[in-house]
Parts: sequence; structure tokens; C-alpha cells
Amino acid sequence: MINGSDALLIIALAGLGLIVGSFMGLVSVRLPLGEGIVGGRSRCRGCGRALAPWNLVPVVSYVAARGRCSGCGEQVPIRYPLIELACAAIGAWAAVSQPTWIAAAFTAVLGWQLLLIAVVDAEHQWLPDRLTLPLLATGLAAAAWLPIPTLRDSLIGAAAGFASLWVLSRAYRRLRGREGLGGGDPYLLAAIGAWTGWIGLPGVLVWASTAGLSLVVARRLTGRAVSASDRLPFGVFLAIGAWLTWLLGPIGL
Repeated sequence: MINGSDALLIIALAGLGLIVGSFMGLVSVRLPLGEGIVGGRSRCRGCGRALAPWNLVPVVSYVAARGRCSGCGEQVPIRYPLIELACAAIGAWAAVSQPTWIAAAFTAVLGWQLLLIAVVDAEHQWLPDRLTLPLLATGLAAAAWLPIPTLRDSLIGAAAGFASLWVLSRAYRRLRGREGLGGGDPYLLAAIGAWTGWIGLPGVLVWASTAGLSLVVARRLTGRAVSASDRLPFGVFLAIGAWLTWLLGPIGL
């Protein structure tokens, strides 16, 4: 049963998630374009008009403007309110799933970072260090504050995560003569290992592989061609594996 303090935490993290989601939507567009993330006012991508503060209220502004710029009428991509709502849901999920407020806060941070990484990788098949290295840093911080994993297990997990995909990538390139993994995947698994500890890495890879295989099967069932040369955003699947492992624990334990 949810008591008053639990409800307050849910509302707080969900509300913060809306704000974080608004910023993440901006980052997911500006970062791939090489634009500044912090500096500069938000503008309509159609007419370049600077957006007023009331145009930046998460979800509400989109609904009030019926998804269009009030200046030029340009359609605003629905990805923005969807990211905001997803971040709110992650915040609420974190509050409900964790026993303490500090664990809930770290869980929300993990979910928000994983979502941003998944969005960028899904849209651009790119895992920039500017996203994976902060995830590594917050994972080490979580290990320092939370009882599980220990900081030692977190450091081992980061090293093992990077080494496993780095070795796999090099072996695939030698055997097949082409790249099989993106250069950012080892860094992402290193960051995930910092969060889950070394014992959680097998579960992350099992969940990630299952998610990737499910996508391939879905493509086949819908009649879409699948070939060995198809590129899949593996970072998306790693993010799914990390989130499920963090919430459910290592497989088998």
C-alpha cells in the first residue's frame, strides 16, 4: 500500500522526469548535429523563432499548441512529449520499485540516462562518449552510496564489460574482415557494468540478446527482409538489458 511519503516521492520523481525529459529531447537533437547543449535558447526548427517560456512547459505546451509552432505552424515532432512522458514514467517506476529515496533517485537517473542513450543510438546508430562516460560516472557514484553492488564489484564490472565487447569486436573483425560492433558498445557495457557489477553482466547480455532476437523475429513475421549485413542499434538492447537487470537483479540470483 502506498503511503503519503511514497506518493510524494512518486509525484516528485515523475514531475522531475518531465523536466529531465524536456532537456533530453533537446540533447537528443542537438548532440548529433554538433550543436551546443547548454547554451542558446530553444528555437523552432522550422522558422528559427525563439520559444517563450510558456512554450517549454513539458507536454502541456505541446497539447495546448496542438503539436504546432505558434509562429509558423510547423509540426512539432511528437518525439518530444513522448520522451517527456517516458521520463516521467521512469521516475514513477523508480519510486515504486525501490525501498529508499536514495535508491529511487539513482534508479531514476539510470533510467533517464539509458533512455537518452537508446534514443540517440536508435536514431543515429551512435554511442557518443559524452553519454556513455557520464553513465559510467553515475554508476560508480551509485556503488559508493548504495549497498549493492560494492564499489569493488562496480569497478570490476566496468573493466569486464569493456574488455568483453572489445575482445569480441576485434575477434569478429579478424574472422569476418568487417566491423561487427560499434566503437561505443564496449564503453556502454563498461558503464552498465559499473551499475550492475560484474555479476550482473551475463544477465544484461542475455536480456539484450533476447531483445535483439525478438526484433529480428518480428521483422521476419511482418515480411521484412533480414540479412547478415543489417545493422542493429545494439546500444538500445544493452540499455534494455541494463534496466531489467537493475530492477530484477542478476539472472539466477
